[in-house]
Amino acid sequence: MREVDYIIVGAGSAGCVLANRLSADPDVSVLLLEAGGKDWNPLIHIPLGTGKLVRSSMHSWGYWTEPEPHLDNRKLYWPRGKVLGGSSSINSMIYVRGHPRDYDTWAQLGNRGWAWDDVLPYFKRSEGHVDRRADALHGTSGPLKVQRGRGDNPLYDAFVAAGVQAGMTRIDDCNGPEQEGVCRYDFTIHDGRRASAAVCYLRPAMNRSNLTVETSALTHRVVLEGGRATGVEYARGGSLERVHARREVILAGGSLNSPQVLMLSGIGPADHLKSRGIAPLHDLPGVGRNLQDHLDIPLQYACPEPVTLHSLIRLDRAALAMAQAALFRTGPAATFPAEGGAFVKTRPELEMPDMQWHMLIGLGAKRVRLPWLWHLWKDRMDQDGFTIRMCQLRPESRGHLELASADPAAKIRIFANYYATENDRKVFRDGLRMARGWVAQSAFDRWRGDELNPGPSVATDEQIDAYVRRISETIYHPVGTCRMGSDPDAVVDQELKVHGVEGLRVVDASIMPRLIGGNTNAPTMMIAEKAADMILGRAAAGERAAA
Repeated sequence: MREVDYIIVGAGSAGCVLANRLSADPDVSVLLLEAGGKDWNPLIHIPLGTGKLVRSSMHSWGYWTEPEPHLDNRKLYWPRGKVLGGSSSINSMIYVRGHPRDYDTWAQLGNRGWAWDDVLPYFKRSEGHVDRRADALHGTSGPLKVQRGRGDNPLYDAFVAAGVQAGMTRIDDCNGPEQEGVCRYDFTIHDGRRASAAVCYLRPAMNRSNLTVETSALTHRVVLEGGRATGVEYARGGSLERVHARREVILAGGSLNSPQVLMLSGIGPADHLKSRGIAPLHDLPGVGRNLQDHLDIPLQYACPEPVTLHSLIRLDRAALAMAQAALFRTGPAATFPAEGGAFVKTRPELEMPDMQWHMLIGLGAKRVRLPWLWHLWKDRMDQDGFTIRMCQLRPESRGHLELASADPAAKIRIFANYYATENDRKVFRDGLRMARGWVAQSAFDRWRGDELNPGPSVATDEQIDAYVRRISETIYHPVGTCRMGSDPDAVVDQELKVHGVEGLRVVDASIMPRLIGGNTNAPTMMIAEKAADMILGRAAAGERAAA
């Protein structure tokens, strides 16, 4: 049987980081398994190409939730990356770390070593910011290329100016000391190309003789012997293969695939495993529980000026824009069209912002399908307009996952349970009203036409609730299904070791005990950077810097 030191399951945001860091030691052998294929599609690397990728069966797992009881029993589409780089190869590339108190809360829940001061060094180690100086908060020499938004669209300026007129603070850096305010986002884009985990972490390590990367490799289960993970069984090229791990098996498949692999391996809620014909080898009731995600709604307006995506990338210009991005790395397709951002409090007494807004310079398009926008605008897509996307940052609602069957190829069943509490509903009501007041500021006068969605007639609590139930979508940030903690429902400890199983860790967004206030790609890479130190037995990055 083939043997390696470490087996990493999943070549996404976390897996690529781990593969790079662990294989940096030439005496350590690493096998990285990815169910998807290589990241050769040019659309992966052109920033605007993300709109095509999220619906591509070649690059996304294409999950759907079960009917959501609080969203008119709709099934919501969940894209998750199935390609080298994982979701970092198909996401919207917005670089946000979350609020420092998010991580302090993790530590207060009993996860020592995960407070803001503990994780900041790993954000800095990962970050290779090309527009900011290295300082107490930012790094410039890390593998992950980050830049400030380069778009010059006047709608971004109007968005920021209107926020200031509405009483918000303009902040230069949404990853700075204060998150509340209106800003221009940073992006994992460099020189007109997507800076995915595969590009930034995996490619530089691919020629190492001690790193093996296998694509189209679907992991079936972790092999357990006497309470220890000793290897992995996976399917590739029509055959079933088994590899032995001398040191550790590391699951980095994300918040859906990592708990699925655990349950397929006999690790999870015993009764549920039995119901699917799987012999429970280790009863761990928290596997697949604690599911959290950011739910999102649009506020849309017509625009009387030809400055939105409808005019910039209409049929006669779309091919030119993509060619310009591919050949010269410039133009509207070389950026992501949501550079304006805001972190707002719907109630002044809150300690942290509870909503994140994205200023999108379009309504959607039949030809260039943008994330978040695939079902709303059947008769309004072909006109100039703009969208403010609003997501609740820390929902109270919790969901869970279930195996569909014991078949590793069967997609996990997702019960997201969105919009289940009165507080979650109140946040969206208040947020929509705040956003309308923002757009009513004079800074938008030149650019603001009629309100298209939900429309001015949607005004009461009941009407707004109905709109959210009818139109809301995920913004693709599922976390928490292999929660870190020390209580009986936790799945991993503070070193990300699976409780009760030796030689097995989970390293991805599924370990987050609570959803952070922002996009999850950068935090997932931070988790992997920190995990690499723990796996290799090194002192924490902050301790080494202080030594």
